[in-house]
Amino acid sequence: MNKKNLGLRYAGINHAHSNPLSAILVILLIGIAFVSCSEGSGKNNKNKEHLEVPVFSLSPKDIKVPQTYVCDLQAIQFVEVRSKLEGFVEQIYVDEGQEVRKGQPLFQLSSAEYNELVNSATAKLMQAKAEEKAASLEVERLKVLVDKKIYSSSELELAQSRKEMAQSAILEAESMLKNAQVGLSYTTVKAPFDGIVDRIPYKTGSLVKSGDLLTNITDISEIFAYYRITENEYLEYMRGELNKDADSEEMNQQVRETLQDEQEEISLILSDGVEYPYKGKLETMEADFEQGTGSIALRVRFPNPDKLIKHGASGKVQMSNELKDVYLIPQKSTFEIQEYNYVYLVDADNKVKVRSFRPLMRHGLYYVAQDFNTNDKVVLEGIQLLKDEATVKPNPIGEEEVYRSLNLPL
Repeated sequence: MNKKNLGLRYAGINHAHSNPLSAILVILLIGIAFVSCSEGSGKNNKNKEHLEVPVFSLSPKDIKVPQTYVCDLQAIQFVEVRSKLEGFVEQIYVDEGQEVRKGQPLFQLSSAEYNELVNSATAKLMQAKAEEKAASLEVERLKVLVDKKIYSSSELELAQSRKEMAQSAILEAESMLKNAQVGLSYTTVKAPFDGIVDRIPYKTGSLVKSGDLLTNITDISEIFAYYRITENEYLEYMRGELNKDADSEEMNQQVRETLQDEQEEISLILSDGVEYPYKGKLETMEADFEQGTGSIALRVRFPNPDKLIKHGASGKVQMSNELKDVYLIPQKSTFEIQEYNYVYLVDADNKVKVRSFRPLMRHGLYYVAQDFNTNDKVVLEGIQLLKDEATVKPNPIGEEEVYRSLNLPL
């Protein structure tokens, strides 16, 4: 009730002095007005009651966080089978996708020309051997005549030179024959190792030239997964695992042992999101950083007994990264402004204060952070109703309820 209304009512009282009944009515109206004002004031006092908010106390945790990296999956052996000579494809012994054994014939190229080369080289070798035999007989004959002093020794020396020339002709003919035989062998293209035949671009009757791709052979009994990490990740990893005072040989040994220690922790997530049933072994890493990206590649070996993974497939390598003494902040307890995240902390006087932080990473529905103190009280939810320095009524929530989704050992 404002002063103007009260003034009018008091004026009404003064005006009603001459009429007692009117004065009584005015007094009753004033009383009702005061009662209404007092009730309104009581409602305002109730509105000023402190807001009850759920809070929980922070405590440091040791957690294992899965880290994933996009990887390139490759067969442990992938070889391009190319023609070494020019010729027509006369016969194809295998089909695309077929498993083959080492040395098994794959293609037959036209061989008539190379057969002739082999025959010619064989004939020259036979001729060279015949000439060498004749030269040897001539030497033996001249030795007898020289001993009887019928011929001079110069004739014998000349015959020995002809024999040596015949022997060198044999070597030359043998070399030509071997080359011809090698050329002939190239007309039958064989598998270089056990594997699977890829696409066959040239069909029977096609003309192929030297260097043309006939097919690919892949060995997918095991698979290599290559993934890249940044230079900072590399340095953090190596500093945590290696002794900086070790000499180069000891360090190399430590690198190998360190990589082998990780073998049971590496999983593979296939392109459909399903985890591969076999674990991988971290074997080695590249020698240099890639100039364009500043990253370095690591190689993981996975068994592939079911031949499920093919060469050139994609996936994600997943490994566990252990973080010690970190704090888990539920995302619903935070709000974000630009590059910072914020939470409300409740102090000893039950006043809320805004606190900024930068999370290390996200883990499920939580932020992982380090820049907090043990027993800091964080408002769990309802932060949209709060203001900085507001007084609240905290309602403690247990860790089990806060971290139920993570199944942490509390």
